[in-house]
Amino acid sequence: MSRPASSPLWGIDLGGTKIEGVILPSASSVEPLARLRLPTEAAQGYEHILDQIEKVVLQLRETSGLFPEILGIGTPGVTDPLTGLLKNSNTVCLNGRPLRDDLARRLGLPVKMANDANCFALAEARLGAAQGHETVFGIILGTGVGAGIVVRGHALTGRHGIAGEWGHNVLEPDGTPCYCGKKGCVETVLSGTGLQKFYHRISGKNLPLPEIVRLAANGEDPHATATLERLQNYFAKGLATILNILDPDVVVIGGGVGNLDLLYADPVRRLIEQHLFNPRLETPLLRPTLGDSAGVFGAALLIHK
Repeated sequence: MSRPASSPLWGIDLGGTKIEGVILPSASSVEPLARLRLPTEAAQGYEHILDQIEKVVLQLRETSGLFPEILGIGTPGVTDPLTGLLKNSNTVCLNGRPLRDDLARRLGLPVKMANDANCFALAEARLGAAQGHETVFGIILGTGVGAGIVVRGHALTGRHGIAGEWGHNVLEPDGTPCYCGKKGCVETVLSGTGLQKFYHRISGKNLPLPEIVRLAANGEDPHATATLERLQNYFAKGLATILNILDPDVVVIGGGVGNLDLLYADPVRRLIEQHLFNPRLETPLLRPTLGDSAGVFGAALLIHK
């Protein structure tokens, strides 16, 4: 459905702990007309999540005096293009459910839905760090790993709905089992959770990632140093595969692990070059500029043509 250029854009970011809603005045603005959050309370089940999303929409209506014509929603997991059912979500009560269709019926609105990593990439491509670039690969390196591909301002979905699912490519064939059923996925190696688990395996200590980073920076702990060296090596290897296939104009790296300076430093770029089918690495690796707004802004941008 196309929309007049002046119509406000409504977006919902459905997270594991919070549901955030926003109304943007246009596809070129980062100043919301209204914005609010409610807890997801996913432990109370699927119907409760629907209730919470409906509450967000109703409260946005009350706050703004506006009424949506169509709603964009970013979700953990993705809607299967063939069945219309959600899959691959770590909010497991959503899997196998017709979330998009159930929300459309409940709200009386058309709903456009995409994976939360696609929304992150879309927002950074249109409004954030990657503005003006034709092909953008956006990565979320956090407690898990997600990614999205944006070409000419539109997020790619793919035949199976899994375009950009970098986090579940095998990086370490004999590695840690992943919830998806494979071993050694990118997510098990490069996520904050994966890094902490690796440090625990080699040191016997449970430490949060910021403390591991501090110990490595101070040269106080060889296990911490080994953990971050492993991050650099596997990040370079994994990202080089994407660069060889997609050759994006820019890569934007979000999430808590994406804040680490070492990912943008020359040693990592040299490591990437070792795996690249090109004599040099020209691709900029950028930090996001929209912060925690990227997900909900990207959801709103889903409905802009």
